[in-house]
Amino acid sequence: MTGGHLQIVVCAAGPAADVTQLISVAQMHSWTTAVTATPNGIDFVDAPAIEELTGAAVRSSYQASSGVRRLLPTADALIIAPATYNSINKIALGLADNYAMTSVAELIGRRVPTVIVPFVNAALADRLPFRRAVASLRDEGVRILLGPEDRWEPHSPGSGKDRRRTFPWTTAFETATRLAHADRTATSDHG
Repeated sequence: MTGGHLQIVVCAAGPAADVTQLISVAQMHSWTTAVTATPNGIDFVDAPAIEELTGAAVRSSYQASSGVRRLLPTADALIIAPATYNSINKIALGLADNYAMTSVAELIGRRVPTVIVPFVNAALADRLPFRRAVASLRDEGVRILLGPEDRWEPHSPGSGKDRRRTFPWTTAFETATRLAHADRTATSDHG
């Protein structure tokens, strides 16, 4: 699928600093992008560089820095990456305690094709609340890139810095575009 609008949400984890890789891949396929960061995630990104690439302000609060609401195209797909242990649990519970989580809750509720790429260590991923959250989100139709079939596994505690280099930005985009294409096809078949 070529073209569309990709909404990206970044959380407070090392790979967030590399989100421009995802933006570049999307733009190579004629997709527009916009980035929202969790309140702690904003400290992990280079907002001016992202804004230059996307032409849209990076949002992390309900009020835009200029005081003007940003108007974006309707999202054709949503990627939440890197997604932290905390954010995945919040998303599964429907908690909307900040702008990013409210946006995610609404987009999932609108049935926008959604891909989540966790960046968690194995100790956190083994916790029952996390496993329940992943199962709950998958039951809701959210595609979570996690497990041997996705070639993306939790990393050993303390090894996140090394793991950041292999973060699957391209796989996330390819997965999101497949979902968006299937969604468009299903919508046009019923329209």
